[in-house]
Amino acid sequence: MNPRLKAYLQLCRPANLPTAAADILAGMAISGLFAIDGVFQLPQVAVLPFILLVVGSVFLYAGGVVLNDVFDIEIDRVERPERPIPSGVVPLGKARSLGFVLLAVGIGLAFLVKITSGTIAIFLALAILSYDKFAKHHPIMGPLNMGICRGLNLLMGISILGAFHYWPYVLLPIVFIFAVTMISRGEVHGKNKGNILLAGLLYGMVIAGVVFLHMFYAEGDLWYLLFLLTFALMVFRPLVRAYRDNTPAHIKNAVKSGVLSIVLLDASLAVAHANLLIGLLILLLLPLSIFLAKQFAVT
Repeated sequence: MNPRLKAYLQLCRPANLPTAAADILAGMAISGLFAIDGVFQLPQVAVLPFILLVVGSVFLYAGGVVLNDVFDIEIDRVERPERPIPSGVVPLGKARSLGFVLLAVGIGLAFLVKITSGTIAIFLALAILSYDKFAKHHPIMGPLNMGICRGLNLLMGISILGAFHYWPYVLLPIVFIFAVTMISRGEVHGKNKGNILLAGLLYGMVIAGVVFLHMFYAEGDLWYLLFLLTFALMVFRPLVRAYRDNTPAHIKNAVKSGVLSIVLLDASLAVAHANLLIGLLILLLLPLSIFLAKQFAVT
């Protein structure tokens, strides 16, 4: 692959992009878009709005991570000089333009679905910029801001049918991504056992929250528990390893697993409101993310 093209792709964090699509699919399932009878029955949905909202979410995520590197240029020159912008492979001005164009396209695609979705996309873009420019260096506001971005992304999926009475589900990605972001604070220097313990507690709260919301809102069967169990294994195993050997390498692996496992969390939510097949379709995004993670850095 051309080195310059690879550098631009690296800025967009390709391995993370399927997780944004998974949020939208889970939100659509929660809204009732895939509400059908039968464990393996495919739903009939309008294809164009479905595609527009998924692609719009991916563009918003890509724009956010590009601008994250733009605003981090001074830090990266010291801590991660091999990254595309500090290394000089991607000029700072072009990276900045790319990031804002991706955000704008993502918002535009969401508005093509419905005004409500576009409005949520605007708030999502503002939350992304707030994190990239201001909040990420704050020990509490940074992780919370990042979680809010994920919550709004899920809400954008829910907005496709306007089922906003399901808003409590938005709390799950907020808490989960808050925990993952807290872990990431030790990626460079290590020594973050306190954050890891807090993350473990928050992971447990998220899992309990999924079970509670299923009992309160969902009418599906217990297939979702298979996905939830797999999710728990994927996030807790590297977390325990990072606690025992609190080095940057193990912490980075715990963060990587946390980011990618959002697909499993989303699949469990989708199965609870649709059927097993929808969860399996979302689950297909996980091997795609894992494959891309071998080619491009996740963080």
